[in-house]
Amino acid sequence: MSNHGTLTAPDTIRFERLLPGPIERVWDFLVDPDKRARWLAGGPMSLTPGGDVELQFHNAELSQGDDPAPEKYRDYENSGEVFGQVTACEPPRLLAFTWSDMPGEPEAEDSEVRFELETQGEQVLLTLTHTRLMSNELLSVAGGWHTHLGILEDILSNKDARPFWRTHTRLEAEYADRLEIEV
Repeated sequence: MSNHGTLTAPDTIRFERLLPGPIERVWDFLVDPDKRARWLAGGPMSLTPGGDVELQFHNAELSQGDDPAPEKYRDYENSGEVFGQVTACEPPRLLAFTWSDMPGEPEAEDSEVRFELETQGEQVLLTLTHTRLMSNELLSVAGGWHTHLGILEDILSNKDARPFWRTHTRLEAEYADRLEIEV
């Protein structure tokens, strides 16, 4: 299984990770704001369809000894918010929500993130699918999810979290080559 995301459609990227279980532990890292803040973003999330999602990113705090954010992300080095609504929630196997940089933005413009969890022995297969992406978002989203999922894997494996910005910068360049997108 490759850690790299794959395009399953021009506007969709999918990642798979085999993580240490049990499934309830991985689920907690998706839905508990304090645990989620350690690898992705904190913030409130209603776990009912139609409920609000507010993710508060602090990427510079995810690891120690990291590089500063690259110039194009300098305004978001340690801040950023994403808003959405839960579209599906079936604990502990499925969580999906819309993803928007602006609260109240028309739903047709929102992308959607879907986490699916499946027990495989003592491990858990996490499948993340991010759909309805604009072409200018693909590199950032691919590098971002790959980096965030790597940090989740580190935490669940009781390892020090890899540096966010240093890893993201390297992966964004890899995805530019893999997806044949000019930077």
